[in-house]
Amino acid sequence: MDNAVSAKSLKALSRVEGQVRGIARMIEGGRYCIDVVTQIEAARAALARIESDLLRRHLEHCVHEAMASSDAKEQARVIDELVGVFRR
Repeated sequence: MDNAVSAKSLKALSRVEGQVRGIARMIEGGRYCIDVVTQIEAARAALARIESDLLRRHLEHCVHEAMASSDAKEQARVIDELVGVFRR
């Protein structure tokens, strides 16, 4: 992973970390359940965006590189890796 992608991901994860701490404070403060659920969904959506960005970068760089190579074992490895991610 290159430095720009790492920095962007870490910054976004830091924001999510703050959201999660805020959710914990909401629960401690007895906030209305739907307000808490709404904030949980917002944190989940933020994590999904981070995941999507990382997956896109992986496809553009690592997978593309493996498919462009003549190494059949490496091609099979990245395919299996992706299938494993989507099986979860």
